[in-house]
Amino acid sequence: MPTDSVPELASMDVARLLLAALQTHGIRDVVICPGSRSAPLAYALAEAEAAGTIRLHVRIDERGAGFTALGLSLAGGAPVAVVTTSGTAVGELLPAVMEANHVGAGLVVLSADRPTELHGTGANQTTNQVDLFGVHVRRSVSIPAGSDPEPLVAKAMSAVRGSQASAPGPVQVNVAFRDPLIPDPGDRLPDFGANIIVPPVALEPNAEPGWKNHIPVSEHRTVVVAGHGAGPEAEDFARTLGLPLFAEPSSNARFGPNAVGPYRTLLAKHMARIERVVLFGRPTLSRPVGMLLGNPNIDSALWSPAPAPWFEPGRRRERIVADPAALVEFAGVAPEGWLGQWERLGKRAEEAIQASIAAGAGLNGPVVAREVWELSHGNLVLGSSNVIRDADLCGQPAKRAVASVYANRGLAGIDGTVATATGIAQARGGTKTTLLVGDVTFLHDVGGLLIGEGEPTPEMDVVVLNDAGGAIFSTLEHGAVEESGRYANAVERLFATPHRVRIQALAAAFGWDYLAVDTVEELRRALQTPGTRRIIEVAVPRAGLRAMHARIAAQVNELGWPETR
Repeated sequence: MPTDSVPELASMDVARLLLAALQTHGIRDVVICPGSRSAPLAYALAEAEAAGTIRLHVRIDERGAGFTALGLSLAGGAPVAVVTTSGTAVGELLPAVMEANHVGAGLVVLSADRPTELHGTGANQTTNQVDLFGVHVRRSVSIPAGSDPEPLVAKAMSAVRGSQASAPGPVQVNVAFRDPLIPDPGDRLPDFGANIIVPPVALEPNAEPGWKNHIPVSEHRTVVVAGHGAGPEAEDFARTLGLPLFAEPSSNARFGPNAVGPYRTLLAKHMARIERVVLFGRPTLSRPVGMLLGNPNIDSALWSPAPAPWFEPGRRRERIVADPAALVEFAGVAPEGWLGQWERLGKRAEEAIQASIAAGAGLNGPVVAREVWELSHGNLVLGSSNVIRDADLCGQPAKRAVASVYANRGLAGIDGTVATATGIAQARGGTKTTLLVGDVTFLHDVGGLLIGEGEPTPEMDVVVLNDAGGAIFSTLEHGAVEESGRYANAVERLFATPHRVRIQALAAAFGWDYLAVDTVEELRRALQTPGTRRIIEVAVPRAGLRAMHARIAAQVNELGWPETR
């Protein structure tokens, strides 16, 4: 509480000062949900929006709002704030905060709170919100009612972008408000400013790592693995040193002449040929890559020039490298023919995979992922579970990057995927966003489709691969349990969670256009036809999925190592 010598500020003044401080630190987008205790922030944001200094996004569901803000931050490259009222509303943000923590996204939680005198009294919607997110925020500050918020906001925002000692990530600014929570009778919205949003403070571009300035001396059979968030640096490193590149879809490095598309199918038989691995980003998708990185007979190095949000120092076996010369020296020069052999092997594996996935009648997950990967430009968002793995299996690397690929791989959950995609679409206005999800992921966040009246409409396609349940478990060890019959229908009921939801009815309820496709040609035509916001449903069977992947593995394992040319 302010001392007697410092007059208490009115709640509206606190809200305006808080917002001004946030803008000083680069906040230009704010997502807000309705609420009473957060009303001063709502009115202050309405003033800023009318003045053209803030883009305001309104959502009714706090969980969806958190993921919308996450998507805005991921695609915009700047911190984004999300505002909630007090009580359970704040807790709804935890999933988005957890994801932001593990990917290092600039999510700023503005949680409105009751003043101190109401805590512990049983007052409505009052709970302890201080440090609610625990280890998942870089910093949490609590602003007492009536206090100048600027000093504590500055402390919180200093942690958002990270430092030499700490990775970037989310923060919480908890601010208490006393009545009155509304503007003074003489206040009104400004009648100036229109679409004049001041851009966020520009970040200094990352300096070129300078791989080309160093010449490797020793010879090693090295491969480059690009995990989630690796970025084009991984492709540049592999191309500069002439090394094979194994790039996950959300690495944004899956392009260029060195990328081997079906790399994970080749590791079972040919891993022993690899001597060293250079890792960029976070590997999240496949057990073969996990086995590669954990192989005690293979040396590995992780490029990490700054603190990373996804691992703790000393907890991974790779040597951590922050110097370009040291990384080049570790990778070495490839033996003659090393890259060409992986390229030829990858090409033969591609042909085997395409033959296998086309063997059945109609569409299936890998075919849909292949087409979406091939035809998506602008933004491509991939859901968790099978669809991103199907893209990894069948997404042919392009000559150059044609889409920005996003996925919630921080914790690899299905929560908030639709809302994240809408945030990405809003951050990059005028750029088409395509979201590919399975039906369970879609249903888990179907509320993300709700864009309120008067809110900007995202240019977005949601491709729903609908196999009436969760298919990924059949490709894991649970599939063998199901086939054995030892647990009757337990795997189907408890893991696949079958359903009969009518996607078309949901599309109509939320005001989205709907299209069902049954053939590859129809899917291609739909993806290439302009639309504002559409749901494209692709109904596919789950039966035979485990057998198809087993057939692919068997056929690829028959491929021999190419001779040096």
